[in-house]
Amino acid sequence: MTNKCDFHVSGDIDDTLPIIYGVFQDQGVELDDSHGSNILNTLSEQRGFRGKAGEFLILHISENGHNRTFVLMGLGEAKKITGELLRGYSGDLSRLLRRNKIQSAQFLLESCQPMAEPATVLIGNLVEGVILGLYKFEKWKSGNAETSDYFLDLVIVTDGDQSKENAIQRGIKVSKGVILARDLVNSPANRMTPTNMAETAQGIAVQNILDVSVLEESDMEQLGMESLLGVSKGSVEPAKLIVLEYKGDPDNPENNIAFVGKGITFDTGGISLKPPGGMENMKGDMAGGASVIGVMDIIAYLQPKVNVLGIVAASENMPGGNAQKPGDVVKAMNGKTIEVINTDAEGRLVLADALSYAESKGIVNVIDIATLTGAMVVTLGKVCTGYMTNSSEFGSALCEAARVAGEKFWELPLFDEYEDLIRSDVADMKNTGGRQAGSITAAKLLEKFVGDMNWIHLDIAGTSTASKNDGSNVKGATGHPVLSLVQLVVNMSND
Repeated sequence: MTNKCDFHVSGDIDDTLPIIYGVFQDQGVELDDSHGSNILNTLSEQRGFRGKAGEFLILHISENGHNRTFVLMGLGEAKKITGELLRGYSGDLSRLLRRNKIQSAQFLLESCQPMAEPATVLIGNLVEGVILGLYKFEKWKSGNAETSDYFLDLVIVTDGDQSKENAIQRGIKVSKGVILARDLVNSPANRMTPTNMAETAQGIAVQNILDVSVLEESDMEQLGMESLLGVSKGSVEPAKLIVLEYKGDPDNPENNIAFVGKGITFDTGGISLKPPGGMENMKGDMAGGASVIGVMDIIAYLQPKVNVLGIVAASENMPGGNAQKPGDVVKAMNGKTIEVINTDAEGRLVLADALSYAESKGIVNVIDIATLTGAMVVTLGKVCTGYMTNSSEFGSALCEAARVAGEKFWELPLFDEYEDLIRSDVADMKNTGGRQAGSITAAKLLEKFVGDMNWIHLDIAGTSTASKNDGSNVKGATGHPVLSLVQLVVNMSND
């Protein structure tokens, strides 16, 4: 389905358009009498609407031959409401409007006024929620009635000035970056190979102020990236190391951050073959890499005063005749050796070389993003992303950005004792430590390749996809954690 949205700012209420009004719990509607405040409160009370968080009510009122439609959106308790919650409610709102075939409406921003955030932030949250909530990936459907277009024209009623219009444009662009990441993850693996990912990155670089380079397997071989290349050996599709660069502060090269994404475009498990049930979902094993591309697209628009490097280690993991075998030993770019115990623990192998590459470029701060372990799904489910870090200050900065962005993170430890689980008899380390602390031992391996960089590891195995529509997330790829990473860069620029 092609869902298109147009947003405007207006200082006046249009009596011909449906009115969307945010209602705080047990506070009712407070419109002037000409817009039917008393009638609305009476009818909503009769229907049992109290303004609870995420509660909606559509009312059609006919008075003196004039028909009006009101959409009441419950905001919950005034003291608990935030801009991030408004984004989620707006996602639910957009799907409600689509189901009821409402294509033009107006949102009274002042009805949310008790929120602490300024109007520009609320507008951005609203725009992002509406666009992301309407998202559907139906590119490969044909002959389906559900593929008909839906268009929403939404007027935001508030005091108009250029800052409000800028907030709309920012919300649109941020949403497009998240959608780009979602589209990449949702694409079938025969349509999203490492080569296709590289072409996507090259495409956004042309459109934006980004430098792009794609390292081929011969380039990686010269750099000594055996760890990454070992994963790709079983596939006929060549691996790619995709590098996107934004120079926001060229006179201060140490003012930088790198995002390193796992880009396994399909993961069979290799020789350590996965069971067939649910293997089709392994097209999404490149969600970390997809988020990096989405972030870089947004960064190019926002133009923060920070140097940002996006790196995607893209490969397939296939059980071909030349595939890597359990027991093989590979040498990473930084010279450390890894015994491959399980070929299905391939993400940490490609990230090891990608992190080493980031360090070679003089990166000070680095975050890797990966659908790395099923253990993380067992630990935290789909509610939040687990992270591990070698810098508490850097971790706190990420959490503050996530608070603003409305995404959840939880820190897991990196105690030295966990390192014992990945000791190898034949190499510097082995690529898996077994079932115990599976997410942590994976991070302990990655820690060996970050050098002196401030580093955060994000395991998005649970949060990269959603099993149902919920707020601004829809079933399928979420685009997590694009919003948080963008906000982190913005915060760095403002420091």
